[in-house]
Amino acid sequence: MKLDGEAMRTKTARRGLPRLIASFALVAAACDMHEPPDGAAEPRPREATVLLAAEFAGAWPTGLDPATSTTAGANLSLMNAIYGGLFQLTADDDGSNPRITGVLASGYEIEDGGRTVVIRVREGVRFSDGTPLDAEAVRFNVERNLRSPCVCAPTAWPWDERDPVRTRDALTVELRFRRPYAAVMNTFPTMNVNWVVSPAALESLGEEELKLRPVGAGPFRVVSNVPGSRLVLERNPYYWQPGRPYLDRLVFQSIGSEQAAYNALLAGDAHAFEGLTLPRLIGLAEADDRLRVTRMPATSPYVVQLNTSRPPFDDKRAREAIYHATDVEAIRVGIFNGWYPWSRAFTAPGGLFHIEDVPGYRSHDPERARAIVAELGGLRVTLGTLRSAVAEQIVTALQSQWRRVGIDVEIELYDIARLVQDFQSGRWQAMLQTAGSFDPEAVSGVSSRFRSDRPFTGVKDPVLDDLLERAAGTFDTDERRRLYTEAARHISDHAYAPFLLAYAPAQLTTGALEGPGLTTPIPPLLVHTGVLWHDVRRVDE
Repeated sequence: MKLDGEAMRTKTARRGLPRLIASFALVAAACDMHEPPDGAAEPRPREATVLLAAEFAGAWPTGLDPATSTTAGANLSLMNAIYGGLFQLTADDDGSNPRITGVLASGYEIEDGGRTVVIRVREGVRFSDGTPLDAEAVRFNVERNLRSPCVCAPTAWPWDERDPVRTRDALTVELRFRRPYAAVMNTFPTMNVNWVVSPAALESLGEEELKLRPVGAGPFRVVSNVPGSRLVLERNPYYWQPGRPYLDRLVFQSIGSEQAAYNALLAGDAHAFEGLTLPRLIGLAEADDRLRVTRMPATSPYVVQLNTSRPPFDDKRAREAIYHATDVEAIRVGIFNGWYPWSRAFTAPGGLFHIEDVPGYRSHDPERARAIVAELGGLRVTLGTLRSAVAEQIVTALQSQWRRVGIDVEIELYDIARLVQDFQSGRWQAMLQTAGSFDPEAVSGVSSRFRSDRPFTGVKDPVLDDLLERAAGTFDTDERRRLYTEAARHISDHAYAPFLLAYAPAQLTTGALEGPGLTTPIPPLLVHTGVLWHDVRRVDE
């Protein structure tokens, strides 16, 4: 797969990494802090403070248990730090060759023509409470996580109804499907089945306490947790990989604005901010030698979802008016400095099966939009989006554009919990969202936004459902590409939702930290890249 070269640029060349000597690695694997020589001062812990946007990644109101959290898909960084993940999306140091790699799992095989996935758990893995992570623990968690209220629960996977998950031996788990499902491994790191909780901890703590003090087998264990505010972690002494993690202590702090995060990094109060979106701040940071910006490959196009099951967008003419009223180029240049390419479908250059153009896609045509609005006798729309600086700029621009052709537009801003509630209730008209991932089938991808049986959809179309189901099921990559191209044409022909531009947030660091997903570009699994915290290190000591 060819990645967008511009999106993979980082402001500075990769700095050389200090090598840890073997004796230090052995000691670090056995204790939380390296021991000083006799008479020497106690060394400083290798700490990192990471800022997360309060409206998205920095919000975890229902805790961090994968089976009960409603926002775990947005909390990828926290979940990776605590649980590690059976699998992760990794890439080479320059961001090329993205691939699914076993972390707590040593690998996988596809059997029975794609109806069975065999997961091999890595030998010797232990949870941070010291208990073993084995096949039975994985089986227990998969079955428990399937009952989760989170959209990251893989309830839409085509599970075998009689025997969906079983153990083959002490370290081997089978996931069984009623039909072939080619998307399973590319989407696995975005799903809560990737994060395994200690069954012993669940039994001893109970579900309510586990939300606050989750116990996983990842590189870090929880010290304290104030939901939606501050999460303090320390290195897991039982982590399976010798010498990992490199950090002794990791703090995630929610912060209210990108400007505040930017100022905090300059003041030395934090080491990184995940998910920088404002082009103004990205430009300032790239010009500042004290900061390092890593732009991630774009995988998630912005899209205006239209709820076709209720007025006014149950009328195709109203949907066509929105297409013709929308000036994507003005938004792309005026807000994003022309950095990101146009998108007419649910894929982007940094992901799989990218679709560059869709024949017949409706262009910006304000005169045609005005004529349609007049034909309808007027058009009133409530346009919602997740509360964030860049999303608010986009919906404000859309409001202005649509009003110019006679559309009456009201803007509604959401926090993530209420956004989920309104989508699931169906009480919405239009939503600015992202509709993409590394794999189109992943959590916020095309099926999530357009399949009839998904909670975040605005479309009920059995023909489109069939196209997306067949695309996710075939292991023939050419056929999968053809089906997604046909699905994109179908969405366009029915004017289901205008796409805007392919996009990905950037990562911002002070230069103190370096690691995959933070300073090495990895295609975002959802909107944000999943940082691989077991490999992140301090480079300023």
